Amino acid sequence: MDQAAIALNRFGLGGLGDQDPPSEPRRWLESQFAAYQPAPAIIASQTGSARLIEMLREARDDRRERKDEARAAGTDPKPKDDNLPGPYRPLREVYIQAAGARITAALTSPAPFLERLVHFWSNHFAISIDKVSALGLAGAYEFEAIRPHLLGRFGDMLNAVERHPGMLLYLDQAESIGPESPLGTRAAQRGKQRGLNENLAREILELHTLGVRTGYNQQDVTEFARALTGWTLGGIAKQPALRGPGPKFWFAAVIHQPGTRTIMGKRYAQSGEAQAQAVLDDLAAHPSTAKHIATKLARHFAGDVVPIALVTRLEKTFLSTRGDLPSLYRVLMDAPEVWGGTAKFRSPWDWTLAALRATGIKSLPGKSAAGTLQQLGQPIWKPSSPAGYDDLAESWAGPDALVRRVEVAQRLAQRSGAGIDARKLAGRLFAGALSPSTAAAIQRAESGEQALALLLAAPEMMRR
Repeated sequence: MDQAAIALNRFGLGGLGDQDPPSEPRRWLESQFAAYQPAPAIIASQTGSARLIEMLREARDDRRERKDEARAAGTDPKPKDDNLPGPYRPLREVYIQAAGARITAALTSPAPFLERLVHFWSNHFAISIDKVSALGLAGAYEFEAIRPHLLGRFGDMLNAVERHPGMLLYLDQAESIGPESPLGTRAAQRGKQRGLNENLAREILELHTLGVRTGYNQQDVTEFARALTGWTLGGIAKQPALRGPGPKFWFAAVIHQPGTRTIMGKRYAQSGEAQAQAVLDDLAAHPSTAKHIATKLARHFAGDVVPIALVTRLEKTFLSTRGDLPSLYRVLMDAPEVWGGTAKFRSPWDWTLAALRATGIKSLPGKSAAGTLQQLGQPIWKPSSPAGYDDLAESWAGPDALVRRVEVAQRLAQRSGAGIDARKLAGRLFAGALSPSTAAAIQRAESGEQALALLLAAPEMMRR
């Protein structure tokens, strides 16, 4: 694969069928830093998290009322034809619209390299619509916590992520109460248990910053969870004391566990919100965090077998620049391991974007986008765990998964194949990298539609 094809596919999201490859690939990548739009019109038009919190509260209140009414009438409050309770269906519509907006932004962006990085970080800091409370907020989470901080520092993105309503709800932080906090103490006096939730603390340490087996233990997780108590969101709780000033992040002192915390050998005597903030600041600058982030970036861009030398350079840059993200991106742009490394097998998300861009499709209705990625095995914003979707070929290259891609390729070819010369398109997309067998298969195709389907399902299209 020549450098233009690498720039388009490994750094970017795939070539455009109506545009020639960049004549100066590195300069083309560099130009995207200025071209990147944190909030293009299609993203800016989506429902924001403040309104979504209100919708979620209304849905919860509505559902409680329906259950009470059904219980009084002796009927079943659950819908017969849908696993999602009726009050939450407007939030599903918000999700579908946001999924379509994500696709459209990727297909029309003048900065596909930066869009790839949006998807990388959104998966690193993953939330999932598997949890109903995150259903409507998944898009707003990416649009509000990831996109605006793409060209900032890692610590800034980390702070935005951990304070966002989508993350607070997904990992149950909004329900975490310090046992010896004012509210926790009053509850205990009445014989009620109001407990500590460790989910957010554990995932920050294990997934978002340090990585697994990097020197912390269960006691550190518990102490960090205590420091995080009070980090919640207003506008949703039933209790007036926890409703807060409005539908957004706020620090609720009434549920914060008092006292000094010791985490990984360091004492944190700060009071209130500042305590967990101090821990986050240290984690954002920790050498283990630098190595964890460097390894994931190297794996994503340079291949499943991580080049140690590239990891070392990324790690050093992370530490010397205090987590400056553009500096890390430029290390990748200059890395011979990326320009000459082994091609990555495309995930279903990557392959779908590449196929749509190749065929000139500029947008996809949200319902179609969500359905297509569901069929391909990587539904949008729906990983099975907070670890996000895997970034290894073995997770995506199974025979059944490839058959599903062929089916989608055929549908795309039926939609747009009549006016596309697959032979010319192959030359634009894979200059210097098209195998004789793929070229021959396209040449022998009985129709333009069949030729395009063969190209979209070809081995070259499956890798970047």
